Amino acid sequence: MMKRTLLIAAAVLGLSAPAIASEGANPPQLKWSFAGPFGKFDEAQLQRGFKVYREVCSSCHSLNYVNFRNLSQPGGPGFSEAQVRALAAEYKVQDGPNDAGDMFERAGRPADHFPAPFPNENAAAAANGGKAPPDLSLMPKARTYERGFPWFIFDAFTQFAENGSDYLVAVLTGYHEAPKGFSVPEGGHYNSYFPGNVIAMPKPLSDGQVEYPKGADGKSPVPETVDQYARDVTAFLMWTAEPHLDARKRIGFQVILFLLVLSGLLYFTKKKIWSRIEH
Repeated sequence: MMKRTLLIAAAVLGLSAPAIASEGANPPQLKWSFAGPFGKFDEAQLQRGFKVYREVCSSCHSLNYVNFRNLSQPGGPGFSEAQVRALAAEYKVQDGPNDAGDMFERAGRPADHFPAPFPNENAAAAANGGKAPPDLSLMPKARTYERGFPWFIFDAFTQFAENGSDYLVAVLTGYHEAPKGFSVPEGGHYNSYFPGNVIAMPKPLSDGQVEYPKGADGKSPVPETVDQYARDVTAFLMWTAEPHLDARKRIGFQVILFLLVLSGLLYFTKKKIWSRIEH
């Protein structure tokens, strides 16, 4: 299974099979606000993550499964409807055909999907060394790693399901100089956590690259570093992959409470009915 995953990753990035013979290091386990059965998304972090995506990632990567109006739904980044309308209007969306049978461009609307940075996959591939950058809508679910024995046993009890998020942060922060004796093919970049340690995407983040909103003291509430950018944009992408996570956990908890009450009622009903029968 792992070998097949590596081969698929190699195909996506235009690497040969020998380049993925070795696997990257296991990412460190991070703490997330949305982890566990009672976790929920941090609204401020989602807004920062969206800012990182928009200013850095959106030039190459699409969000094909996300509408502008999703940004104002409960459990999300918390933008108002007015903010969403203003944001959507900043984009140009292709529409049509009109009465003359021609396609035309118009300002975006809240119901529109985020426009892709390239008109089609071939254009995206031509602009990026022959391979189109993947869509990021479901990336924390599509890219993950296997923790192996005995960790998967503990994960079942702790409900650990953030390995995809940990992996994305590790890859975004894992760019380093290749160790002595390691050959990086042309067009590749050394990454400590990517399978095979060679990734086609250049280092996307650097310290101070994205300016976060300032607080009352004129300073950003979080550091403007690669590590913070990586965590924030990963949290945002986790939300795009599971936009109803908060509601799902809330409903799940309510269902468990209902089942516990129902089990108690059934138990006492059974005792009441069978108490009249002598054994």
